[in-house]
Amino acid sequence: MLQLAQSALLKLEPETAHNLTIGCLKATQRTPFAALYKKNAINKPVTVAGITFPNAVGLAAGLDKNGECVDAFLNMGFGFVEIGTITPKGQPGNPKPRIFRLPEKKAIINRMGFNNKGIDHLIEEVKKVKSKGVVGINIGKNKDTPEEKALDDYLICLNKAYGHCDYITVNISSPNTPGLRNLQYGEALDNLLTGLKNEQKVLADKHDTYVPIFVKIAPDLSDEEIESIAKSLINAKMDGVIATNTTLSRDAVKGLSHGDEAGGLSGSVLTEQSLRVTKKLAVELDGTLPIIGVGGIDCPQAALNQLAAGASLVQVYSAFIYQGPELINQIVEAL
Repeated sequence: MLQLAQSALLKLEPETAHNLTIGCLKATQRTPFAALYKKNAINKPVTVAGITFPNAVGLAAGLDKNGECVDAFLNMGFGFVEIGTITPKGQPGNPKPRIFRLPEKKAIINRMGFNNKGIDHLIEEVKKVKSKGVVGINIGKNKDTPEEKALDDYLICLNKAYGHCDYITVNISSPNTPGLRNLQYGEALDNLLTGLKNEQKVLADKHDTYVPIFVKIAPDLSDEEIESIAKSLINAKMDGVIATNTTLSRDAVKGLSHGDEAGGLSGSVLTEQSLRVTKKLAVELDGTLPIIGVGGIDCPQAALNQLAAGASLVQVYSAFIYQGPELINQIVEAL
């Protein structure tokens, strides 16, 4: 049944398929119809950043931007689900069409642009979650917020998300929000991280609970840039790093239909690029903070390679779109 539904969805226009999937999951996740996709998570606990994850395989941010299907995804067997990216105010994102499949490479190009309903809507959805499991909230800045005011947007989201999730991810690496990736470097990064850590201390006292903050970085980084980012993460005492977001590179999809579309490229073509960043980060961080590996994890071996390179957890997205929920347990069983 699921395979038939998945095959049908892959024949639809990508964003139409996405919206239909989210709508169906939202409508069924707390009803008997959830049995159609419900699978018990394989229990292989991993403790990272003080959180015990039921298993090491999570859903990457971007699929459930508004946190409307958390129960559904947790019930598919994921060890954790990351929702968002969410911004202080709702925004429509970039003009359509803005998602493109490249089936020859099991890849996707998206230029969504943080389309979401805003942090307040997401928090109300999270309050409805019934399933036990680890939930992360991925936060970003609004498109119309200038770079120099970016910290303000992240602090708004941090304050509202704190206490409603197990961890928070700071997205400074989407290629689809102008100027966002500039926050990955030098003084801009240091100022952002300092502001976030200071607020985290205040919130930890207020809520009497410590919620870890992870930082999500791009794959399109030189060794020198990775070294600089690692130094900033260590100095700021961040809790973890997610490597990586989508790539701007098109080397692997040259000549393919939609291969020259603007946006971030994800899928199997990202495997080696993401793995390179994880390996370099692991060397530079030297165990000071954990790495969550994401990018091109399309089979158990790709996940094992990420763990061998230094990641403690992995996330999937594009391969989940192409292969469906069966992929989750296949990977978990191999780890």
